[in-house]
Amino acid sequence: MQAYSLIDRYNRRLNYLRLSITDRCNLRCIYCMPKGLIPKLPHEEILTYEEILRLVRINVSLGISKVRVTGGEPLVRKGVFDFLKELSTIEGISDISITTNGVYLKDHVHRIYDAGIRRINISLDTLNPLKYLKITGQDKFHRVWGGIQAVKEIGFKPIKLNVVALRAVNDDELIDMAKLSFENPFHIRFIEHMPVGTPGASAEHSLLTPEIKAQICSLGELVPVKNAINDGPAERYKFKGAQGEIGFISALSRHFCHTCNRLRITASGQLRTCLLSDDQFDLKGPLRKGCTDTELANMILKTVCRKPSGHHLFCSESAPVSSHMSSIGG
Repeated sequence: MQAYSLIDRYNRRLNYLRLSITDRCNLRCIYCMPKGLIPKLPHEEILTYEEILRLVRINVSLGISKVRVTGGEPLVRKGVFDFLKELSTIEGISDISITTNGVYLKDHVHRIYDAGIRRINISLDTLNPLKYLKITGQDKFHRVWGGIQAVKEIGFKPIKLNVVALRAVNDDELIDMAKLSFENPFHIRFIEHMPVGTPGASAEHSLLTPEIKAQICSLGELVPVKNAINDGPAERYKFKGAQGEIGFISALSRHFCHTCNRLRITASGQLRTCLLSDDQFDLKGPLRKGCTDTELANMILKTVCRKPSGHHLFCSESAPVSSHMSSIGG
């Protein structure tokens, strides 16, 4: 298999794989989970760690160099630390990170670090414990904050705090969240709420990047930071004298589809080329039927050719994204 073959028909080089290892989560965030219950995947429908590692190796042989492990909540899956350790040994991956809600971080920070993970994203949409309960359905703020302090102390870098900005929910805290970057080496990333699935938060809650910037600019000038080669779509800035950074992920107000370098594999083994589309290709079936690595690689390459030029959420003829964020992996 030839390296660096993941070039789509729009000449975008895809080098970033987001890997969901479970659809289960210990929180029910209003922008991720629907109001009602959704059935969880039977265990036999979820890829085994061995199957995941095989697919990662194939993708790396095609040019993937960055892997982010997501869920659901990845730390709820048994055996995750041994899996992370095995993942970190795969030659050709230059960047491995994990996205977590932080509930289990404090108890397991050393195991994550010992597995070779140094980069971490933590979801934190509020600094108010009561509001945290309202957003997530669980009274876990202090536990998560303790986990954030633990990863800071042990030396993870960067530590990114993901803030989904929601009108009339946490829009009164955006300045306080941005202030965290002054005295801490945190990258505060403000994320526009994306209309995926049927979450408890609706489009009316969406708060766009220009409004967020207008609020936090009262703290000072936002100085642009140049993106590194493996960076995702965030616009990076920092305040003068701040230890950390500010980032904006603007899927709605500033489409970054033309620079998208991502593929996604869901916990059920579906390959998705776009977060904001239900189009996907089943890798689990062929994998379990005995397909060779070369055959699976060719399937991945053919799917990459179907990657759209951009999302079409606001086109009158486009269908809504019915998949839930918790099952895709974000």
